[in-house]
Amino acid sequence: MLCAFMNGVVNPPKELHSQASSQSSCNPKTPEETLKDFLASNPDNGFSLTFAGKASLAYAPPQSSHKRLFCSTDDIYCIFLGSLNNLCTLNKQYGLSKGGNEAMFVIEAYRTLRDRGPLPAHRVIKDLEGSFGFVIYDNKAGAVFAALGADKTVNLYWGIAVDGSVMISDNVDLIKESCRKSFAPFPAGCMYHSEGGLISFEHPTYKVKAMPRIDSEGAMCGSYFTVDAYSKVNSMPRVGSAANWATWG
Repeated sequence: MLCAFMNGVVNPPKELHSQASSQSSCNPKTPEETLKDFLASNPDNGFSLTFAGKASLAYAPPQSSHKRLFCSTDDIYCIFLGSLNNLCTLNKQYGLSKGGNEAMFVIEAYRTLRDRGPLPAHRVIKDLEGSFGFVIYDNKAGAVFAALGADKTVNLYWGIAVDGSVMISDNVDLIKESCRKSFAPFPAGCMYHSEGGLISFEHPTYKVKAMPRIDSEGAMCGSYFTVDAYSKVNSMPRVGSAANWATWG
């Protein structure tokens, strides 16, 4: 999977950008070129959706043991990796069909809590049991929401391309093609919203801090992000009529 969000749609942590990118000798590809490469490598079963001036989402069925799903409804799009052990319980809790898959559940949970749910988003994500990672693009709200499970079984990577776009993929080589040194693993046990930023759903009372990351060539890359146990958050964003997943008011 590959997601590209145009400059301004997502405001990533500034530490994701590396000055070494501008000093790299390699000629980076644009997100559009990387997207073409993704589709060319999946000629029979890959497809993409483009939202003019906002985002591009590309998907292909998995070639590994991890399940990969794509789903959309009500102009909300989700790419889901992995599986949820408690999916049946979650579907029953939200009044969804027993036959619904993980991507369908994540969209419905997002839409329900965005519009009328009283719970903070981190509490909902923490209820997900299993190995998972997902990216949601809400075209109506112009919002991006991503999360990665804490068990580190599923991997996601994110980076900043040369044109300022933010890219997310489970394929690190695709990220490197456009982002050069300005990329990092998406932190396990964390979630990101384009308005609320990066927080830990495992430890929501603590801030997430950036740690320097140096590659095998000795160049500074996009930072690792980890929970700072010595720095507490004053308040957590909540979901409801006054503050929801669309605005993180």
